[in-house]
Amino acid sequence: MTALLEVQNLTVAYGAIEAVRDVSFTVDEGQIVSLIGSNGAGKTTTLRTISGLLRPKSGKILFAGESIDSLEAHVILQRGIAHCPEGRRLFGRMTVEENLQLGAYVRRDTGVEADMNRVYELFPVLGERRHNKAGLFSGGEQQMLAIGRAMMSRPRLLMLDEPSMGLSPIMTQRIFDTIRELQSQGTTILLVEQNALAALALSDHGYVIDLGRTSLDGPGHELLADERVRAAYLGEN
Repeated sequence: MTALLEVQNLTVAYGAIEAVRDVSFTVDEGQIVSLIGSNGAGKTTTLRTISGLLRPKSGKILFAGESIDSLEAHVILQRGIAHCPEGRRLFGRMTVEENLQLGAYVRRDTGVEADMNRVYELFPVLGERRHNKAGLFSGGEQQMLAIGRAMMSRPRLLMLDEPSMGLSPIMTQRIFDTIRELQSQGTTILLVEQNALAALALSDHGYVIDLGRTSLDGPGHELLADERVRAAYLGEN
């Protein structure tokens, strides 16, 4: 398969503290790839660095074969990487439609309205309430909107940070079904998810990040069966 994203020996520091140390992984085009690990392992920092919100101390980030680790965040978005952050980060006083329009702010083509309608097809509740303010929505509905907003940039790679956080089991399943549907429509997914069981069951490949380092990787179904992963992240002894 063709590598869409390559992270090579990435180290990221907050002052003197290294949050990510020598992390390496690859996301092949068309795959769902998960990063799993305990809180504070460096997963969110890794995504923020890929999207240009943080600068690496060392290492390389290649997207479609080109280095992006020195580019500004809006340029990385234009290149085709969208980041749906932990906590959703919606504009609560703005409507659904306004939030979606902001997701397309780097675009200059004429397909924005068609893509907005695609989001409404994917999440009908957003279409029904397109003129309602985002802050009035439930957690699950806000997560739908956050994903929809990220998709409005027409990304080749969609990075999702903890999309099931705070959601009911039913809504969590719906979000994961949507991730699978987005993959079937041609979007490559990089997923950070505390629900390791659900993430690995969904993923083509997974990487375990431990204390800021890549400690283990393999196909999702193989990591699910790995005793070390099951003991550390799936609550089994």
